[in-house]
This record gives sequence, structure tokens and C-alpha cells, in this order.
Amino acid sequence: MSNVATRFAPSPTGALHIGGVRTALFNWLFSKNQNGTFHLRIEDTDKERSKNEHKIQIIKSLKWIGIEYDGEEYIQSSKIKDHIDVVNELLKNGNAYKCYCSNEEIEEQKKRARQKKLPYIYNGKWRNIPETEAPKDIKPVIRFKSNLEGSTILKDLVQGEVEIDNNTIEDFIILRNDGTPTYNLSATVDDHQMNMTHIIRGDDHKINTFKQIQIYIAMGWKMPKFAHIPLIHTIEGKKLSKRDNASTLEDYAKIGIMPNALRNYLLRLGWSYQDKEIFTLEESIKYFNLEGIGKSPSKLDMSRILSINEHYIKTIDENELYKYFVEYCETYKEKIKIEKEEKIKKSLSFLKNKAKTLEDIFNNSKYIILDDISFNKDDLKLIDDKAKKIIQEFLIAITALDNLSREILEPIINSLIKKNETNFKGVGQPLRVILTGSKFGPGLYDILISLGKDEVKKRLGTKIIR
Repeated sequence: MSNVATRFAPSPTGALHIGGVRTALFNWLFSKNQNGTFHLRIEDTDKERSKNEHKIQIIKSLKWIGIEYDGEEYIQSSKIKDHIDVVNELLKNGNAYKCYCSNEEIEEQKKRARQKKLPYIYNGKWRNIPETEAPKDIKPVIRFKSNLEGSTILKDLVQGEVEIDNNTIEDFIILRNDGTPTYNLSATVDDHQMNMTHIIRGDDHKINTFKQIQIYIAMGWKMPKFAHIPLIHTIEGKKLSKRDNASTLEDYAKIGIMPNALRNYLLRLGWSYQDKEIFTLEESIKYFNLEGIGKSPSKLDMSRILSINEHYIKTIDENELYKYFVEYCETYKEKIKIEKEEKIKKSLSFLKNKAKTLEDIFNNSKYIILDDISFNKDDLKLIDDKAKKIIQEFLIAITALDNLSREILEPIINSLIKKNETNFKGVGQPLRVILTGSKFGPGLYDILISLGKDEVKKRLGTKIIR
């Protein structure tokens, strides 16, 4: 049995970002590949911005894309006492100190750094001043006493060896003057208490890792292994942010991207295995490794997402596709009535034709799903007197039929083409407009057969063509 344990630790301050989903996916796949465990930690210590609705959305998003975490979610805010206990221990063993600098002093230090065009690093004023000289009217922050000499080497499982001069890491705050612990302290204590063996996260956390390593050393705790994944960029090469379009799972679900397709895309976004492109869930777990993660940022490519989604739509079992489609319609469009279910099921083979998303399938099948079809005004202009005559003649021709099939319909259409000295478009387009509301959509024979004789007669008898 493997003792590998990983975690995903989002803050419930907004919708789950697509970059976070990929981080969760890589952690989950690595754990499953190693027969280990994967945990969800909700970092909710920012009381003002943390919302329960965001926590629910995060859990729902992970479930939607197929990521299942082990055990209950770990709630960071319930462990604050443990975090403060560690701060007190660091104070006791000389690895932390109280800093009484006022906000004005800190601002002045930052101002000087800006003037010199240098990154701000706290000057360590209170590092060695005895407690007896502390002012009585200022509530201190607690700072970690960083190692100022030499360098630290991080053996990163993705980036390789990364070295940093220790004097570039300031004495960072671990407890604010309101008594709340900071991110680097809380995350380190949580990872230790949760027995995390591997910390896999975005490479924007590298500087945090160097700070956290120092806490591990100061506490004498066993160090986990670290892996930093390059960030996701927009197609223009900028860092993807929550403000970008299509940055959350909801953005993709709304347009009808299927969870398996998006998971497959995110798997391949910065990771590769030979020249394989499409992975089943089982294959994803079997082949995933940290060695396959690239060192450069990946660009989010919507056209590639659509291409993979189209592949899934074409190749998935139609009963399975229908389940996804019904769920999509109920959530984002219109609930499918029971009496229309069979028609759509039977028609799915052509409704999915050329569809890149579930929304495309919905648009192709609106003429079946909706009781009242809406007409495109420009398309209605196509129903001139000649078109009305063709529609009437077609209606008369099918009245005596028992049912509609391609074999029966083709001779009727060909006869109308010949009689009215036109072509297939001249007959098909007016019929399609009246039956579906638009000149675009599935093939004419597919429309006629899917609606059935009674519904076709009803629609062709509409007042619009009188």
C-alpha cells in the first residue's frame, strides 16, 4: 500500500478557476497512479471573502469533472488553534520574534525600496531587540526568523534543482497583530498535520515553498516533496486570470463542453505521454507521472477544447451522450418533455452531426424540443408565393401516406422539383424554414422523419403560409 498523499487547497473566495482544476487533476491523478490518497482542503481563513456558496461550487465542480477526494474535506479555519500553537513554539525555540514596527514605518521602508527600484524586504529591525524595550501601545506581529546566510536548494520534481540566496527571503509575518495566522504558516502546519507527502501546485508558489521549507526545518518536521507546475496562459501569452472569459468550469459547462472532454484537455495541457492525445479515465490514471509535465507555461486553446469535445460527442455511446444532453438541457436550456424523449433519442445520430458542443445539439434539436418554434425574420422572407405553392403541394402529397420514410419522401420531393422547375434547395429550404424556423439545421429528410407525419402536417398548415 502506498503512503503517497496529495491535496488540493482552494480558497472559497470565488468560482474555481480552470488553472486550479488542472492543479487538482494533477494531484488526484498522481495519487491514484501511486495508489495513494487525495484530499481537499478548504482554506477559508479570509473571513470577509470566504463564502459557503463558493465552497459548495468548488466541491460540485470537482465532482462534475470526475475528481473524487478521500475522506471529508479539511476545513482550515477549524485548525487555527493548532496554527497558533506552532507560532508559540517557534517563538519559544527562537525561530520567531515579535515585531513592533508601526504601519508608518513599514510604509516608509517600502517607499525607500521603490525609490531605489529594489524589491521590498523587511529590514529586521526587531530581530534582536530585547522584549524589555518593546513599546506598550503597539500590538506586535510575529515574524519568522529566516536564515540570512547561504542558499537553499529546492529539488523540484518538475523544475529540477532551483537555488535561492537565503538573504532574499525576509523575516516574513506568521501571525498578524489581530491574532490570525498567515498563509505560509497555516499551509505548512496543515500539510504537516495532514501527512502530505507531495505538494503539487502552480509555480507562482515557488517563493512560498522556500519560506515553508524553513518552517519545516525549524520545527524538525519531515519534509514533503515539492512539484511546481507552470501556469496556464491565454492564447496571447498572458497569465490566465479569473477575469478572463472561460476561466471557470461553469463557463465550459454552459456552452456544453462535456466533463470527460475537458478533463482530457486539461490532462494534456502541459503534460504528455508519447504522442497519445485521447485518454480514458483509466488510461489517465495508469500513465500519469510528474516526469511528463513540461517546464513552460501552456496556452489555453478554445479551438482545441472544441475539437476534443467534438471527438467525444462523435465516439461516446449514444445512450451516454443522451444522458449528458438531458442534464445539460435541464440545467442551462429547457427541460425535455417525456413525450419528446423518444424522438430525440432516435434522432441523436444526425442531431450530433457537426456538433462541437451539447449547445450545438440543442440548437439542432430545438425544432423538436420546443412546442412553439420561433422564426428567423430574414428566413421567413424566403416564403414567397412560389414557396407557399410548393409547401401546399407537399402537404397534399403526404396527407394520404401512412408514415414518412426517405424511400417514400424522395420521389415526392423530386416530383416537386420537376413540377416547379427548381432544385432541391428551392423545395427543401421553404419546408425547413416552416418546420424548424430557420434555413439552417439538420437535413430535410431527417427533419421530416424525426417530426413524424402528424406534426409535419400541423406545422405546414400554419397561418404563416396562408
